[in-house]
Amino acid sequence: MRILLLVSAFNGLTQRVWCDLKEGGHDVGVVLAPVHDDSSLVAAVEEIGPELILCPFLKHRVPEAIWDRYPTVVIHPGPVGDRGPSSLDHATLDGRSRWGVTALSAVEEMDAGPVWATETFPMPEVPIAKSALYNGPVADAAMACVAEVVRMVAAGEAPKPAEEWPAEVEGTGELPLLRRSAFEIDWSAPATEIARRIAAADGAPGAPAIVDGKTYCLFDPATTPDQQDAEPGTVVGVDTDAVAIATGEGTLWVGYAATLEKKRGPKLPAAWVLDTRHASYRAMPEALAETTYERDGDVGYLTLRSYSGAMYTQQCRRMTDAVRKALIEDTRVLVVRGTEHAFSNGIHLGVIEAAQDPAAEAWDNIRAIDELCVAIAEAEQLTIAAFTANAGAGGVMAGLCADITVARAGVVLNPYYDMGIFGSELHTWGLPSRVGPEKADELLGAKLPISAAEAARIEMVSELGPRDAAEFDGWLRDLAQGYADPEAYVPALAARESRRACAMPMSYYQSIELAEMARDIFDDRHGFAAKRKAFVTKAAPSETPAKIRF
Repeated sequence: MRILLLVSAFNGLTQRVWCDLKEGGHDVGVVLAPVHDDSSLVAAVEEIGPELILCPFLKHRVPEAIWDRYPTVVIHPGPVGDRGPSSLDHATLDGRSRWGVTALSAVEEMDAGPVWATETFPMPEVPIAKSALYNGPVADAAMACVAEVVRMVAAGEAPKPAEEWPAEVEGTGELPLLRRSAFEIDWSAPATEIARRIAAADGAPGAPAIVDGKTYCLFDPATTPDQQDAEPGTVVGVDTDAVAIATGEGTLWVGYAATLEKKRGPKLPAAWVLDTRHASYRAMPEALAETTYERDGDVGYLTLRSYSGAMYTQQCRRMTDAVRKALIEDTRVLVVRGTEHAFSNGIHLGVIEAAQDPAAEAWDNIRAIDELCVAIAEAEQLTIAAFTANAGAGGVMAGLCADITVARAGVVLNPYYDMGIFGSELHTWGLPSRVGPEKADELLGAKLPISAAEAARIEMVSELGPRDAAEFDGWLRDLAQGYADPEAYVPALAARESRRACAMPMSYYQSIELAEMARDIFDDRHGFAAKRKAFVTKAAPSETPAKIRF
């Protein structure tokens, strides 16, 4: 089928839909919809002549000239009956126990068309960031809806009015747009309720709070039940870059913050933004820990956590220290994994852009993440890297430095660099050593995402595990314990030594890559500064990139 994805951005969900449909044999293209130019949008769609238009991420109405002529289906992040642009914000803020995703026809009124498919899911008991909710259960439900829509269109079936569908989630209706003021923090409230508010406002619009007489937006929350002997809203503790704040009941921890004056500043590690001069050290909750290590017999499990997948210089150095410490253990196997909601996208472009000298910060960040990659690549123990969530650029390449790389089903990988930089993270060795030089050049040159399933097919990753996070964790543990057994461990080590024997020393690849990176960072030969700024400020692209068009 000829399917057009009409979207506001080629975001994670759109990439996942794009990969799945292309791998299913469909002819798929993308058009990035301009906000105020219906005529050019209509002309672009007419030129394509799609059999089906899917809108997995669209922020505004589809022109009638499009939906009146072509089957146009909007993927709405709410259950049947829900309408409005702030669905996920409301779902988290209201403490919903269940939510859903609905595929409905585009009509004149937003979210009011007949329904093709719907899928519901339980909301996390402990609220998670809106971005994590969107890329996790929402995306999974959306994929089920997309599959049903494609099946129905192919079979010539039609959608049904919303009234004919059972109401799986009660109390839905047209919900208002929630602006930043709706998320203002009252420090007299319990820490758990404040954390819920911050999670609901994650990304945009952000939850505003007054701390020490200044206004900030807070992100990446966690709580502890301990009660502080301090006025609610007072900074009472700091651990690494996380900050603790007293509340009416319990303590709120935040990992990231941004100044909020006339406009919101960049999201940075909280201790860099909030005043912690009078705060004492307190241990942060495990939910915010950058690294956690657990040993189970001959296997060590090191979990790396980075908010939104971006890793800044100091964080990379701490993670490298954690890897080296884990390698001192007398285990046979070391598993390096991300969290359920993030693996890694490489260097932290936000911290780089906010630095007094962005080029110097970028250079430090690249060298720091390189050291993390070298520590994994040169380990004596057998190493397993697990893509637990979406990964991009340097994050993908870091995972490929391990001896064995596995992925969770549904994960999307972007195995290339698209910021005007050559790339580092030993990618000139890690990727070709798995897929061969020709395929590596193809992946790096195409600059397109691939699914974990496709990565397994081309042997970029060794195995594919289940999508469910708990099932994947169990699967990963069984896999690691299996490799710790001598019958699997000995041949795995032999395969590792064979891979290394065909390579130059890791410093060879590192030197070549850093020489190219120096020219990109300091000479800006390929527009790294402008591309980085556009990414950080979320500047809308002026046109659809040719690589994702038909």
